[in-house]
Amino acid sequence: MKHNDTKLRLLALTAMFAALTYTLTAFLHVPTIKGYVHLGDAVIFLAAAVLPTPYAAAAGAIGAGLSDALSGYFIWVPATVVIKALTTLAFTSKGEHIVSARNLLAIIPALLLCVGGYGLYSGAVIYHSLAAGFADAAANAVQTAASGIVFVLLGTALDRSGAARRLGSRQ
Repeated sequence: MKHNDTKLRLLALTAMFAALTYTLTAFLHVPTIKGYVHLGDAVIFLAAAVLPTPYAAAAGAIGAGLSDALSGYFIWVPATVVIKALTTLAFTSKGEHIVSARNLLAIIPALLLCVGGYGLYSGAVIYHSLAAGFADAAANAVQTAASGIVFVLLGTALDRSGAARRLGSRQ
């Protein structure tokens, strides 16, 4: 019975993180010429630092993918689903704290995945020009960096409050 309780808890947390990612991405964003800049990645980083990797990847892919689809940016859904799922691989949920050295350093590959992934996707699929694909690289970098800062602030608050131990695999 305990295994089923843990699995149900992880599924519920995954759904919560997907919903939060969707909300912060779809409703709190700044439009750009190629899409929008948002803080939904902060929730993806948090999910990756709290949940086991498959659950975190699902939360990020579902939340961000739904945001693109339901906001009318259908062409970005394939890239978003892959990039956000891959982003979670850089983080770990196995430590005692959300904000750990590895999770701080994970913001760097997350930034590279976001900038590189969207640049390559838009360059290859949408514009057929890598130069045009990377035209929005600065906005993608700012989005990821800002999300990294929000992740550190939220993660630190959860670590200090003791709530981090009650989430995900920290029991």
